[in-house]
Amino acid sequence: MNMVEAIKSAGVVGAGGAGFPTHIKLNAKAECFLVNAAECEPLIETDKYLCRTYPDRIVETVVKIAEHLGAKRSVIALKDHYHSEIKALEQAIDRKKAAVEIFKMRSFYPAGDEQTLVYEVTGRSVPERGLPLDVGCVVDNVGTVLSIADALEEKPVMEKYLSVTGAVAKPVMFHAPIGTPIRRILQAADLKETKYAVILGGPMMGKMLRTDGEIDAAVVTKTTGNLLVLPKDHYLVRRSELTPERMIHQAATACIQCKMCTDLCPRYMIGHEVRPNMVMRSLWKEALITDEKEYKRCFGSAANCCSCGACEMFSCPMGLSPRKMNDYAKGLLRARGINVEKNTQPVARDGIEHHRIPTDRLIARLDLTRYVTHTEPELIEFQVDGCMIPFSQHIGKPAVPKVSVGDHVAKGDLVASAAEGGLSANIHTGMAGVVTEVTDRGIVISGKEE
Repeated sequence: MNMVEAIKSAGVVGAGGAGFPTHIKLNAKAECFLVNAAECEPLIETDKYLCRTYPDRIVETVVKIAEHLGAKRSVIALKDHYHSEIKALEQAIDRKKAAVEIFKMRSFYPAGDEQTLVYEVTGRSVPERGLPLDVGCVVDNVGTVLSIADALEEKPVMEKYLSVTGAVAKPVMFHAPIGTPIRRILQAADLKETKYAVILGGPMMGKMLRTDGEIDAAVVTKTTGNLLVLPKDHYLVRRSELTPERMIHQAATACIQCKMCTDLCPRYMIGHEVRPNMVMRSLWKEALITDEKEYKRCFGSAANCCSCGACEMFSCPMGLSPRKMNDYAKGLLRARGINVEKNTQPVARDGIEHHRIPTDRLIARLDLTRYVTHTEPELIEFQVDGCMIPFSQHIGKPAVPKVSVGDHVAKGDLVASAAEGGLSANIHTGMAGVVTEVTDRGIVISGKEE
């Protein structure tokens, strides 16, 4: 079995993003293979833990992936203040005598955005709505690299490393089966709050779970890397309650057209046409615009927004929501059937190095400084007596169930296979038990004896 087939069989997807099936990404040739260990968002500990704990395995696998891609350059990119992680990886590189570079980045947001990462390492700007492969690069998260290492040993993706940070006595790492209820993880952490909200991921792009019902329904998936616990009255929780109608009203009445949302946009700075200030200034007249060319001029740049949130969480002095309004404008463009042309050869704008958002200032702006700790979290190997394994843990089509109610499954068994005719991925169980339910959403497995 070759590398691509092994990865496909194991159900490997991007561990640090939206879950792009890795067997498709690596079915290519590239000049440069980049490992993203920059932990894009603040208050996430997972990638750092993996770099400290498995440096030799990471380096070995990077060499294998680069050889498969035909890459002449292999790079692991980290923030320059990750001293322990850099030391561990550099020592592993020396031990293996591997042709792998360590690239040290300033601590800014979003350093871990793959297109920003490509620019930092290579000086190349990925085309609008394009892929790193368009400029000769393949990027994988460090967690994905370790999943590939497992796949090459015929071990499927069935468990996940994730950190729990925020309103906790101390950050902690969990290694839990896919499908583990989030609530069970939180009950095992030493929380400082009895009434709390949880962000799946980081404070900028993570999914906010405000209600007990939302938290109870959430489970660990292949892309879950962090649980950020916040008190229910925290600024980020209250902000997430704003409705689109309220945001539109605020944009129409309070936007001062300072243009900071555009000037500090990471994609704008690498040369993409992203102008949230234009969207904000045009929302009041959206229903009045009948000319398609004018409509595209006002709202077309929203198509290139990556929803990193820098504009609304840091740049806007009025506390408005340019990112959400870009998302809203994308829907308007789709509804009107308007296709926005792509710039296939963007050029980074002058001053890009001076338009980086410092991570510590971002943390302060988000009112998260109190949760910053320099303690290295300890690992908890977590086992459960029941799980719910979703069919959609990746970009593309949901997986197709391969088991029925009453079936006995062993740890590592394939329970849902990649759908035919498009992006999809195999799904395996991280616990042994009996299938008690198969729904449109996923598979329920109980480890309790009947």
